[in-house]
Amino acid sequence: MIPPRLVAAAAIVAGAPFLVWPAFVNGYPLLFSDTGAFLAQTLVPLMIWDKPWVYGPLLHLFHWRLTLWLPVAAQALLLSHLLWLTGRVVWGRRPFAHVGLCAAAGLLTTAPYTIGLLMPDVFTPALVLCLFLLGFGADRLGRGEMVWAFLVATLGIAAHLSHLPVAAALVVLGLLLRRTLRPVVRMASPLVAALLVLLGTNLVGHGTLSLSPHGSTFLLARLQDDGPAARTIAALCPERGWYLCDFVDRMPMDSDLFLWERDSPMNRDTAGNDLFLGGVLLSAEAREIVSETIRREPVAVARAMIVNALRQLTIMRAGDTLGWDHVDVAVGTRIRQYFPEGEVARFEASGQAQGTLLASLSPLLPWHPLIVALSVPLALFGAWRAQRRGHVRSVALVLIVLGGAAANAFASGALSKPHHRYQARVAWLIPVAATMVFFPAPSRRRVEEPAATTRVAA
Repeated sequence: MIPPRLVAAAAIVAGAPFLVWPAFVNGYPLLFSDTGAFLAQTLVPLMIWDKPWVYGPLLHLFHWRLTLWLPVAAQALLLSHLLWLTGRVVWGRRPFAHVGLCAAAGLLTTAPYTIGLLMPDVFTPALVLCLFLLGFGADRLGRGEMVWAFLVATLGIAAHLSHLPVAAALVVLGLLLRRTLRPVVRMASPLVAALLVLLGTNLVGHGTLSLSPHGSTFLLARLQDDGPAARTIAALCPERGWYLCDFVDRMPMDSDLFLWERDSPMNRDTAGNDLFLGGVLLSAEAREIVSETIRREPVAVARAMIVNALRQLTIMRAGDTLGWDHVDVAVGTRIRQYFPEGEVARFEASGQAQGTLLASLSPLLPWHPLIVALSVPLALFGAWRAQRRGHVRSVALVLIVLGGAAANAFASGALSKPHHRYQARVAWLIPVAATMVFFPAPSRRRVEEPAATTRVAA
């Protein structure tokens, strides 16, 4: 008889390639312009002003200046393992079902475009699954597996600032579902640990005890794009003496252009001089303008956030991570400087570099939002049916996944800017959850938690 652990390992390994197959089509890991900044965190090394010092070191833990395929393999195995653990909690040990689930997620959803991409986006679905495991899987997982879920969730939350509100929302949701202290403490502990990681790394790297030393710059970019901050600047200038008073006639402007365009007010002054680390230089003024804007127009700010969050919920295609814009300059520079010639050759021969990747995958992309849209009512129906049958964990999985998707839309859309990539990174969990709850384990495998059915509302 094959040992259960060997069966589990084989299922996890067999499921992993389905979760990153676009990287194989590309001939190289999927890259985004920001990937270069995360590589630079350890290769240069640099404390990037707008990015936590977490994902870059994790990349280095696996690539060691040899190849970026190793981090992709690690990401694939990580998510396959978390899906396996989630399956263990919801429907028991089902190795063939696990491989089938990974194959379906890989072929029908945006999962492989997130997991095969070297960006901290991979941790958005990971933290959602980990918090579910911590809150609802304690009696079906071993102590080591629970510690692993805690560590992954901690690093995942700390890896991207948008993950903080997502995790906080899920902890609140967990409290509403469980109504007991111990599982909620387990869910909250990675959030607390992540806060300590961010405070510590920013104190060492930026000399300030802050979660995001310059995060106000991003919120200013969002609020001036929406209009309230632009109106505040126009109303209070030139009396307040803000640097941005000289650019009042150019606002509102697109938030991405405000942050990254070379001739934007943040990156070039009125004399035409380039500003080095303009986001850092502007952060103190940004805090003041944001505070004043919220005081002056709280309703307009709230309305804009709601509109942006709702828009973010509806856009989730994977195509915006398959192009070549800025990738060669931002990422190729690091690869050519720090990696072997063979790795450089693979990078330059990739489908992204040749401009063929998007065209080769584009027939599949329009189906992803439709599959998610169809999966939402399926997941809710499955949760309703599971509630009636006493399958508490199935109900919790659906609510945690839907809550995570909603919180992600707010964290990215309302606080930054709606982009397909932001919702695509987590929306694929909805079809996965729908599949798990709609095809539950046979009743003989079900072991219920005592009195738990009274603590979860559908």
